Amino acid sequence: MYQDYLFSVAPMMDWTDRHCRVFHRLMSRRARLYTEMLTTGAILHGDRNRLLGFDASEHPVALQLGGSAPADLATAAKIGEDFGYDEINLNVGCPSDRVKDGRFGACLMAEPKLVADGVKAMKRAVSIPVTVKCRIGIDDQDPEFALDELARGVITAGADALIVHARKAWLNGLSPKENRDIPPLDYHRVYRLKAAWPDVPIIINGGIGSLAEAKQHLGFVDGVMLGRAAYQEPWRLLAADSELFGEPAPHATMKDVFAAMLPYIEAELARGTRLHSITRHFVGAFHGLPGARAFRRHLAENAIKPAAGIGALCDAIALVEDSPVKPIAA
Repeated sequence: MYQDYLFSVAPMMDWTDRHCRVFHRLMSRRARLYTEMLTTGAILHGDRNRLLGFDASEHPVALQLGGSAPADLATAAKIGEDFGYDEINLNVGCPSDRVKDGRFGACLMAEPKLVADGVKAMKRAVSIPVTVKCRIGIDDQDPEFALDELARGVITAGADALIVHARKAWLNGLSPKENRDIPPLDYHRVYRLKAAWPDVPIIINGGIGSLAEAKQHLGFVDGVMLGRAAYQEPWRLLAADSELFGEPAPHATMKDVFAAMLPYIEAELARGTRLHSITRHFVGAFHGLPGARAFRRHLAENAIKPAAGIGALCDAIALVEDSPVKPIAA
């Protein structure tokens, strides 16, 4: 079970949509992938096929929920399970004003009993793992007390794993963007949580920039979740399987990844998806390689066009020299 959580790519609003996840899967067979946060209200009342549909290649893939009402969480979790997701994850870490107003996300750090009730309801509703992603605390909370209280509640309620972003979230005074950088990281707080719960998978998240750093954390916790580093420099994922699992990568280079991605893109274009909706996730694919800037510029100028086709991407890729991708530890 611990191997299931050894390495994952974080759920990121506006970033980890289904196109992004297919792209990431082509770089790692083993990384656990997560959806963007979807609210229970959207799932209960919205277009479920549009919101929850995903490509079979994405497995293992988890659905992240935002919500606080136990009954709604249970219903949404069951819907997610029926769609084929491998895990349901509850967001107790997002600091945006919108989630605060909706009583979900990081503000729930102040309501650990309600979070535990939600986990208990979801565990009763589904047979797949239910996990929680949280911060070490919010605002003036003492992380030593706040994180322990939340962890104790959700683990007792049956949570299968706890993913901890090793920063506080300041709901008063900092923007969501600032909350990703300004509150200091406290990895040792997460290590202490793991020491207190040796039989529960504890995954660390926040500010981890490479697999070299990830491997250092794995000496203290069960898993590492990469966020912005995986999205902004996706080439880092190419060595994840070999570095962490001792298995060969699905593809040797980013150009090989794109060759494998083309049939998916062509099928999406045939369904009416605009090219830019997919290529916006490729901006950092060749970061640091000769031709990377020309690649980005060509996509920015051409993939955005309403009638843009697969040729715009192929022409952009051709601008990048066939240099080896940087090693993951760089």
